[in-house]
Order: sequence, then structure tokens, then C-alpha cells
Amino acid sequence: MSRDKSRHPNIVFFLADDMGYGDMAHFGNPVVRTPHLDRIAREGVTLTQHYSASSLCAPARAALLTGRYNHRTGAVDVPSNRGLDRFALDETTIADVFAAAGYTTGMVGKWHSGLHDMRYHPNNRGFQEFLGFLNGGMDYYNWCLDRNGQTERSDGRYLTDVFTDEAVQFVDRHREEPFFLYLAYNAPHDPLQAPDEMIQHYRDMGGLTEEVCRLYAMIEVMDAGIGKVLERLEEHGLADDTVVIFASDNGPLLGDAFDRYNGPFRGAKGCSLEGGIRVPGLVRWPNRLPVGTESDFMIHFCDWLPTLASMAGVVVPSDLELDGYDVTCRLKGDAGDIPDIRFWQRNRYEPVTHSNAAMRDGKWKLYWPMRTGTDSKAPADSAFYRHGTGAAHWLMDIDLTLPQREIGPASNPRLFDIAHDPGEEKDLAAEHPERVAKMRDQWDRWFEDVYRDWRNAREKIIQSEKSK
Repeated sequence: MSRDKSRHPNIVFFLADDMGYGDMAHFGNPVVRTPHLDRIAREGVTLTQHYSASSLCAPARAALLTGRYNHRTGAVDVPSNRGLDRFALDETTIADVFAAAGYTTGMVGKWHSGLHDMRYHPNNRGFQEFLGFLNGGMDYYNWCLDRNGQTERSDGRYLTDVFTDEAVQFVDRHREEPFFLYLAYNAPHDPLQAPDEMIQHYRDMGGLTEEVCRLYAMIEVMDAGIGKVLERLEEHGLADDTVVIFASDNGPLLGDAFDRYNGPFRGAKGCSLEGGIRVPGLVRWPNRLPVGTESDFMIHFCDWLPTLASMAGVVVPSDLELDGYDVTCRLKGDAGDIPDIRFWQRNRYEPVTHSNAAMRDGKWKLYWPMRTGTDSKAPADSAFYRHGTGAAHWLMDIDLTLPQREIGPASNPRLFDIAHDPGEEKDLAAEHPERVAKMRDQWDRWFEDVYRDWRNAREKIIQSEKSK
């Protein structure tokens, strides 16, 4: 296939799993070794206000893949046995868009965007090639993967290395044609497993818990894998013709044995404070984007579909209703005419108003803490997940019911000036009642809109299950 290289670059999107803003050296971590990620930062653009769409993996991935707030798609939680990780079958993915433009599309790694039904399989969501797993987690040694619908069992290799090798082979196979590669590592998500010699390096440093030693080792192996993919792009003369993006799906798991550096932020995975939703972001496109710069403008997961399509000269269907914006100008240092208003909300099983919710309007952030009764998961849901960490992908009917819970009252919203208080320490709500009222009204209108779309998407998912 002939192509105009100036208009159709390759895309390689690296996604980590539960890796926090502070889990790489470039963002100030004095311990973990991430030389290849640091290199991307030196050679490209660092995003200092890069936001996931959710503080939990499946909802975040739904927004990344569709360019729409995850509520609209139906994906609001992680229990695959209830279909809550799925996004509706009529949603268009970034892979659909690039495949329609003549790109070869491939995915390697963690899917967690619908399983137990092949209609939700990556091969049926725009990815022509897939090697990975569909569950929320997988054992790193006793793994069981899916290759285009067929099972492949562990050969003894470390799973992160398996994904790296597959990504390198994908580049080898498709070096003569434009490709879109989504490499979704599951590191450093549990189970916390890594080569012992790598873990020992961090043990020998002292002062780190065993859990953090393992987690940093997992990140270091992933970083080395990213380096191998970058090296293969260079060997084939593709580095200058490839847009490389690195991000994490949500903030880190913190607390107790997992306490570690996370920049200036409060909050962690599952929380709509900055620590749960602000994630590392790096972009490199030689000769097209600035080198060694920082973009301090707000960039959101929903922005990646329209932005990458624009950078690649790929036309997005005119009837595709996106929540994201083309932020190419922001990668180049220009704010552009882009609204700085974004929203977040996450609870177990279904959206609940004014619970674990937030919005940004420029430097201002309005935040509601989690309401009681909205974040506990049924044991049966965890059992399905645990089974899937070592089992082949299996088909089954999903549970279409949602647990009934007693939900406590909402707290008053808190207002933070993120520009001067990124740690969200000082609540300014009492000092700015008019701003609180205005932002609350904006958030309420947004939630009413996406909640209606979620109900519609959930009904589509239910009907698709009943009709199979």
C-alpha cells in the first residue's frame, strides 16, 4: 500500500495500568528507573495536566477508545460478569476510525472493555489483530491469552515481555504500511509479580515496602519493553514517521503498604481527587512536535481520538458525537479555542449524583466526596475476576441485575484552586459561593445528560444480551 508519509504517520499508544503520576523518574520519582519513558519526555512533550476520564480502568478505557464520556457508552464499572465494563455495540472506536482510513490496527495487552461475549471482543471493535486478555487482570507467569479468538497458554515467559515481543513483531509485520498499535500493558496492576533480580534491586535500596519494590520492578520491566519497541521503530526507519503516546489509565493504588511518591497530589485509584485522575502523559512526534517541552494545558482521555485522527490526516465520521477536542495545538504550546471544562464521576455499579464527582473549569475544581454505600463490590464479582487471572477467555450469560444498596446523603461540594493548590488542601467554597453555585449547575446539567445516555446504553447492552 502506498502512502503519503507526511499525512499518514503510524500511531503507537502505550498504556500502563494503575501507574501514578509520580511513578516515573521524569515526574520526580527519585527511586524508580524509567530511562526509556524519560527519553520520550526529552524528545517530545510532557503533559502536566493530562487527565484520565475515570479513576477506574474499564470506564477510563471506554472513554479513551471512543472519545466520549464513559457514561454515554455504558461502561461505568469493572465487573465483567455484569457487563458493566462493556461499551454498547453501536459505539465507534478509535480502531474503527483508523481501520476505515486504511490503517492496519492492532492491540496487544489488557482489553477489559467487554468479555464473555465475542461481539465485544477487540477483533469486533476495530482491531484487526489482537493478542492479550479480556479480563481485568492476569497472572504474569501462569498466563492464558487470547490471540484473535484462540487460546494461548503460558510458555514460561514474563507477561510484560510477551506483550513487548508481540508489539515488536507487529511493527515488523506492518512496517511497510500505516499502522495503529495500542499496547496496553497490565503493569503495574496486581498480581504484583516481577523477575526476582529486578525486585531485589529495590529491596537493596532499603526504605521501601515489599509491595512497592515489586511494583517498581514491574514498571522498570515495562519501561524496558517500551524501549525495545522504540528501538525497532528506529531500526525500520519509522521513528520520525510515528506518533508515540504514553499514558496510564488511572491513578495509583495507594495506602498502607503501597504508600509512595505521587507528586503533590491527594487521592488515588478510584477517587476523583487529582491523584486518582491526573495521570502521566508523554507525546513524541519528531520534526512535528516540540522537543523537550511541557504542555501545561488541560488534556483529557476523550481528546485522543479526535487529536490522533487530526495528526494522521484521518477523517472522523461527521455523525460521531465526541466529547473530546482536537488538542494538537496544545501539544505545540498554543491553548487554542478549547473549553477548559471537564467532568468526572465514578461509583460502583451505577452513576450516583454528587458522589465521587468533580469538574474543572479553568483553574477551579469542584469536588464531591464519595457518598456512603456507593463503593462496595459484591464478593461474587471479585470471584469472577480472580478466576479470570489464570483462565482462558470464556463465554457465559452475564448477570443483568445491579445490587440494591442504601446510599447516604451527599456532602457539600468543595472548591479548590488547582493552579495554586494542586494538593487540594484548602477548600474555598465558603469564600466563593457564586462560583460554587455556577459550577454545581454546570455539573448537574452534565450529569443529567450523561446519566440519560448511560440508561440508554445499558438498555442496549441488556437487549443485546437477551437477543444473543
